[in-house]
Amino acid sequence: MERYFQPEIECASREQLKAWQDERLVKQVRHVWDNVPSYRKKMEEKGVTPEDIQSSADLYKLPFTSKADLRDNYPDGLVAVPRSKCVRVHATSGTTGKRVMAFYTQHDIDLWTDCCARAITAVGGSEEDVCQIAYGYGMFTGGIGLDQGSRRVGCLTVPISSGNTDRQIQFIRDLGTTILCCTPSYAAYLGESMHEMGMTPDQIPLKAGIFGAEAWSEEMRQDIQNTMGIKAYDIYGLTELSGPGVAFECSAQSGMHINEDHFIAEIIDPDTGEVLPEGSKGELVFTSIDKEAFPLLRYRTRDICILKREKCSCGRTLVKMCKPMGRSDDMLIIRGVNVFPSQIETVLLNHGYPANYQIIVGRVKSTDTLDVHVEMTPEMFTDNVGEIERRQKQLVDGLRAMLGLAAKVTLVAPKSIVRSEGKAVRVIDNRKI
Repeated sequence: MERYFQPEIECASREQLKAWQDERLVKQVRHVWDNVPSYRKKMEEKGVTPEDIQSSADLYKLPFTSKADLRDNYPDGLVAVPRSKCVRVHATSGTTGKRVMAFYTQHDIDLWTDCCARAITAVGGSEEDVCQIAYGYGMFTGGIGLDQGSRRVGCLTVPISSGNTDRQIQFIRDLGTTILCCTPSYAAYLGESMHEMGMTPDQIPLKAGIFGAEAWSEEMRQDIQNTMGIKAYDIYGLTELSGPGVAFECSAQSGMHINEDHFIAEIIDPDTGEVLPEGSKGELVFTSIDKEAFPLLRYRTRDICILKREKCSCGRTLVKMCKPMGRSDDMLIIRGVNVFPSQIETVLLNHGYPANYQIIVGRVKSTDTLDVHVEMTPEMFTDNVGEIERRQKQLVDGLRAMLGLAAKVTLVAPKSIVRSEGKAVRVIDNRKI
């Protein structure tokens, strides 16, 4: 039997959902016009005023917001309420090392909590369940977001955070954990570890998993389900919008329902910005229509996907987005962390290395690996192994400080990285996703 956290919203008529979107969008546009000077300037440059937005049908008239806008207004230039009204901030890394900061009022956190509660309920969660949160806590939104949702549903919540696999498995066994929340690659690793310990699916108390923050394939889903004897569900979110819970998968496991009472989704041509007809493949754009502190209008996610409105067997009427099929920019998601080649290049240049490098991303035992091959100049070339190891460690430390994750760095001889005609091949992604 399908479970809903807020059935009056999740199963509302299309007419009701559109009425909510129309009313909230009009108020939101006025809110940002009155309180965010940079938004007002962008709208004025496009010749748009709040009076031009009478319903969601007028959304296309508004200018886009991009990650560049967030960086340019760092740290709080896009905040639409006084700081005294904000109760929390989360952050993600940016391409130049600046963090993209998202601010929240208590109202915003309450709405986000509801979104995560819907996701947990959709996988069968209730007050009878034990929900183990193995996403990272802190500035990353994953851990805290699903922790809030779990407690709102009434689950016994285990805020274990990421890592320490032996302890994770011990808690799953000792507490009888029924729902696991983490990245899909870590879920796969946990499953392999339990299998190596001799645990069979019927000895694993888990019934469901909510896995997100990185790309994963349908094949990977099936492997996780078979190894653990669970149902594995996808979840989608962005720190810029609120974190996990922007969209969530239901029992149909055929795409993620977007919480349309809080977000309006569009699909655009990533090159022209033109809104594409429903069912088209393009770049996903979101407008948050009831956030107070950090309301983004027409935010370009750079994720490529398709929206689908056909009737869902779960009974929800919320539009579905498919699993993202790639990105319209060069961002990589490695172990749930956003990584840009330009971040790596910045570290290399700061340490005096030329901009000839190669990033090799792989996956070993379901965990992403990041290798960076860096070419030395003839002047810095040496066959002193100790000196090379010292320099490599400097770069490893620099990359960890910039990215927040470990990378393997290999210094290579001058001109040993193959040059290519035209655009350099900076990234080799060997993951099968």
